[in-house]
Amino acid sequence: MATLTDYHSRFVRQAACTQFGALPRREQIFIRDQSQHYRFTQQELRQIVEMATDFQAWREMSICDAWPGEIRDATNRKCARRHVLNELRKVWHGLKNAAPSYQRFGPHTRPTPVKSALGVRRKPNLGLGNCPVASSRTRCCNLMTLDAVENCGFGCSYCSIQSFYRGDTINFDPEFAHKLRALELDPNRIHHIGTGQSSDSLMWGNKNGVLQALVDFARQHPNVILELKTKSKNIAYLLNNDIPANILCTWSLNTPTIITHEEHQTASLIDRVTAARKLADRGILVGFHFHPLVHYDAWRIDYAQIFDLLLEQFNPSEVALVSLGTLTFTKSVMRTIRSRRVNTKVLQMPLVEADGKLSYPEAIKLELFRFAYQCLKPWHAQVFVYLCMENPRLWQPVFGFAYPSNDAFETTMKSIYMDKIRRAGGGTRESN
Repeated sequence: MATLTDYHSRFVRQAACTQFGALPRREQIFIRDQSQHYRFTQQELRQIVEMATDFQAWREMSICDAWPGEIRDATNRKCARRHVLNELRKVWHGLKNAAPSYQRFGPHTRPTPVKSALGVRRKPNLGLGNCPVASSRTRCCNLMTLDAVENCGFGCSYCSIQSFYRGDTINFDPEFAHKLRALELDPNRIHHIGTGQSSDSLMWGNKNGVLQALVDFARQHPNVILELKTKSKNIAYLLNNDIPANILCTWSLNTPTIITHEEHQTASLIDRVTAARKLADRGILVGFHFHPLVHYDAWRIDYAQIFDLLLEQFNPSEVALVSLGTLTFTKSVMRTIRSRRVNTKVLQMPLVEADGKLSYPEAIKLELFRFAYQCLKPWHAQVFVYLCMENPRLWQPVFGFAYPSNDAFETTMKSIYMDKIRRAGGGTRESN
């Protein structure tokens, strides 16, 4: 029969495989004592630590407060353990199924800003490929992605980039411009290429000549639609240089609540919109990504204000696109989020299987998408609005139509973008 000492040794080994060490000391002692009483299995302990980590990140309660009372009619330890886990899960699921509130968040809950180190790393290849998060199960625009910079200096709690790279170093390839000049593309095809999947496209400006190389590339290849996606306000290089018409500058937008508490170190909403307005004034096409739309207690009011702001500030002829999407996670990204030990609500949501990943139930997605699309009604005929990485069956109830294939989606998107590019002038724009 195992002794208490034997179990304690086993507990130490089991806890080392979880986020147990990141919990407050009080909660560690509590879980250790309860584990000695109930003799939890490693799988049960992992679930308890995971819930404790979420309670802490959500700033809702501690695991000690959520712990159920002793079950009196338990006939054995296994039955008692099952009771404890079932009751904890009820509390956990109750919080996940309620619309999150950020009322308990404030300046004291934000992580300390981290200054990223900048490095130089030669890569064997250019880094041009298919969108890394594309899936055959979702309607995809077949975007090509270009890793102009590796890793992101922002600290968005939900970002998948944090699972692609290790450490906080931002790497630049010293041979990037040379490799880009040597790239051969089919001149008879339109190519849509984005640089915002491996890092923010603009936050580094022209560091290591990155933007200059991209501008030269776009100018040399008029059959390329080059999309620079950002959450920054760093547009100085674009304002002070001639920019080809086939460069689109797009901003990922969110509500002040989400920017403040989930998109750490990024530019404010007003700064992002102001930057987009300045580029539009120079004739540069802009676009906006609402990805992710986040479901929380004040989402309708907050997102409606952003849509009203865009309709007021921009003519639809200046806007190439608006994309809509939601929070979507892989299990590895969820583990990374929990391991970062920051206050965040992004996992306080009713996660369900969604085309090989985890996301909101479709009822919530449809509510978000329909609301956003209706708010953009004045732009319906002139701005390309689409769902990004969502199941094809969601298109009909949101837009009233659906593309039959990814290729049809891609063809329509490129055609509309190119038409706007031609209307914008088709040549370079003179700097002020």
